[in-house]
Amino acid sequence: MKSTESRQNWLFYYLLVQGMAGTFWWILLFQMPESRVWFLSEQLPEQVLISFWSLFLFVIPALLIWFESLLGWSRFHFSEQQFWGMMLFILGGSLGLTSGAMMGIYGRGTPLPLDAAPRLVVVGPYRYVRNPMAIAGLTQGAAVACYAGSWLTLIYVVSGFFLWNYYVRPIEEQDLLQRFQNEYATYRNTIRCWIPCSQGYQPPSSHREDSD
Repeated sequence: MKSTESRQNWLFYYLLVQGMAGTFWWILLFQMPESRVWFLSEQLPEQVLISFWSLFLFVIPALLIWFESLLGWSRFHFSEQQFWGMMLFILGGSLGLTSGAMMGIYGRGTPLPLDAAPRLVVVGPYRYVRNPMAIAGLTQGAAVACYAGSWLTLIYVVSGFFLWNYYVRPIEEQDLLQRFQNEYATYRNTIRCWIPCSQGYQPPSSHREDSD
């Protein structure tokens, strides 16, 4: 039993290292002069992306798990819990990295408001759902809660969903509507926010011509 737990811990730590490796891949990409024009402005430090990712997916959950231990709260358990936690983390990380890459390559910007993409991105995961980055972050947060069996982390993720959906999303969509006008309005009316569509988005021919 002890050896099984040890192997599971090593697998989780390996997964965390892989996630951080993905982040460092972004750093190396940002250092390439020809890619920096697409991905990041000179005024925005690369550390912002790492800090944002690390704070919400590792630092805050770790503090919540530690606080639970102080309170003596029991953790929830179910069959293959840590396996499904790792799978969710991998899926969420893959979706997040893919969405971020599409934002940089096709949008010529970043997911951060300080360096927003000047082009509307409707390729990759964005063809099927409007907010793949938010889905990826919530999925990874739920994965951490699942792996650790942490009730507070799960509440934190659910609270994050409501905060993003009812406070952040309206502000973001209003900004996109002002910047891209009918192009974004058509996209928003066609593609759902949280539930992926079965058919990918096809921009009207007039929008495709404008972007060329």
